[in-house]
Amino acid sequence: MEVAVVATIFAVGNIVFGHWEAETPKWRRVLKFVLVLGVTLALSTSLGRGWAFAFVGLLALAAVVVHAWWLPWRHGINGWTGEPKEKYYALRGWKYPPGS
Repeated sequence: MEVAVVATIFAVGNIVFGHWEAETPKWRRVLKFVLVLGVTLALSTSLGRGWAFAFVGLLALAAVVVHAWWLPWRHGINGWTGEPKEKYYALRGWKYPPGS
């Protein structure tokens, strides 16, 4: 069950928010998926479903902290829109505009 939940979160997340990872190498995106899924599966089989869902909840909390506090307050970037784009790309170490 928990593996299906994590896979669904990644699938929907990539469809809806994938454009924010446009410059991220594909191998890093795949590695992130495999690692999160692997840790979730390991926690579920060794410690139980509750720990696996606690891990997923911890990751969700980390995302809220990054988008609601760290991006806007520390870097002046809107955590929902990623604007100004120049600052977001600079923070990620990418060139702006893309392809330049």
